[in-house]
This record gives sequence, C-alpha cells and structure tokens, in this order.
Amino acid sequence: MSSFTHQMERGDSSQSLSSRGGSELGSSYMMESGLYITSFAATILIAALVTVGLLFVTLLIALAAMLQSCQSKSSGVIQLQETIDGYNYCKVFALHGELNALETDEFPRICKILAIQYIKEGQYRRDLNLTMSVVETYFSSLEPQNDGLDAVLIDVDDIFLSNPSDNQLHSRLGQHDEYEWAEVAKHLKHMLVLGLYKKLQARGWSLILITRKPEKQKNAVQENLIVAGYGDWSSLIMRSDDELQLKSWEYFSRRRANLQKQGFRITSVISSQLDALTGPCLGKRNFKLANPIYYRIKESIEST
Repeated sequence: MSSFTHQMERGDSSQSLSSRGGSELGSSYMMESGLYITSFAATILIAALVTVGLLFVTLLIALAAMLQSCQSKSSGVIQLQETIDGYNYCKVFALHGELNALETDEFPRICKILAIQYIKEGQYRRDLNLTMSVVETYFSSLEPQNDGLDAVLIDVDDIFLSNPSDNQLHSRLGQHDEYEWAEVAKHLKHMLVLGLYKKLQARGWSLILITRKPEKQKNAVQENLIVAGYGDWSSLIMRSDDELQLKSWEYFSRRRANLQKQGFRITSVISSQLDALTGPCLGKRNFKLANPIYYRIKESIEST
C-alpha cells in the first residue's frame, strides 16, 4: 500500500510540475522524440528556414544572370570575330577586284554592307588620316628644286562629290544608303587630299592632276576642280580620243612616261585605285589612299 501510495504521489508531483511549467514558459509543443519546443523557438526556426530559402532563390537568380551574361559575351565575341573575318575576306576580295577590274555584280553583297560599316563606324577616316600622316612625314624631309620639274601626280577622279552641299548630302542619308555613304567617303577623302594639296603647293611642288575622263569634258572638270578648291595646278591630264580604248593602267603609264620625257621628275603618285599605281615610270615613293569599294557601289546604284 505504501508503495502504491508512493507511485501516486510521484504522478501527482509530475502533473504539478507540468502545470507549473505551462504557467511559467507559456505554450509548448512536444515532438515525437520527446523534445519540447516553445512557440518563440518555432517562430525562429521557421524564419530561419524562410531566410535560407530566399538565399537559395537569390543564389539561383544570380547564377542564371551570370550564365546569361557569359552567353551574351560569348555571342558578342563570336559576332566580332565574324565581322573581322568578313572584313579580312572583303579586303582581299577588293584587292583582287581592283587588280582584275572585276564588274560590280561580282562583288559579294556582304562586302558592300561591310564597306558601309567601314565608313559609318569611322575606321575609314582613321585609315585616311594615318595615310596622310605618312605622306606628310615623307615630304617633310624633301625640298623641290627651283626649276618647277619636281612633280607630284594626283589622281582626282574619286574625290569629287556628286553633290557638294554637305547639308543636303546628310539630309538625304538613308534614301539610298549605299550611294549616300559613298558620297560621305568621297567628302572625307576630298577634304584630306585638298589639305595635302595646299601644303605641297605652298612648298613649291608642281602638282599635276590626272583623270580618266575624256578631254571633251575638260571645261566641266576644270570647273569642278576650281569649285572644290584645287586651283593653280601645274597641269591637268585627260584622255585623248586615241586613249579611250586603252586600259586605265596603260593610260596612266603612257602619261607618266610622257611627263618624264618632258623633263619632269615624278616624286610621288597619289591615288586610291591600283590602276594609277601600276606599270612603269612611277614616282620614287607612291601612296595608295584607303579605299572601300564604294566606287563600285555607286556604279551599281547609278546603273539601276
């Protein structure tokens, strides 16, 4: 009996302790393992789980953004490489096109597109500036003799604007994009060649201008030259009737030979086209100006 009474007292004691704990610590939860957890601790646990979840989601978003960025950069590198490859291909094609006088329809369309980008993006201007710097550096160490026979031969065919009004030119850009950007390229070349022309003229060089146009257009060509600022040239060479059937490089070679027979010392030939820089009787130092295939583009548009 005493043993049973003792057990009952222990039970009453446990219930009393449980009751006191509830009143002192608030509501509590009992897990299957027998672990008790308070509502405050449960709140902290849930908040921690939510925080971990948010961090995990944030990490996934960051990783996705990094992956997309890497893909974009990779795509940009590929596109840049494709553009560079295209430029290199068209540069070689244009060189052989000039050497072999290829017709307009033989130029790949991609080369015409890249030629426009070459002008639009400013690389054409930079190439022209670099060439002019090389030319001016060469002539800075030379002085012409006083007899007027030290000559510089300048090809003027591709430096004239069809429309000399810059404002009108730029307002029309986009109507025939290829043709108009061809004129922009001409304008850039015209301004740089004109600046060089005036410097050489001021230093006493005889400036001989040459064109592929026939002599029957002489008045119009002279007027265009004067309007463009090319005054006081030493000589203007144009094709005679019996030279119209000659290939361009043969015409240029013949005229250079004639100049030498007259006693002229050709110091340089300046042109953007290879036919003027081919054959005998060239200058001591010759310069080829940067030349996108825009003159071919213009021919194509004007023929349509």
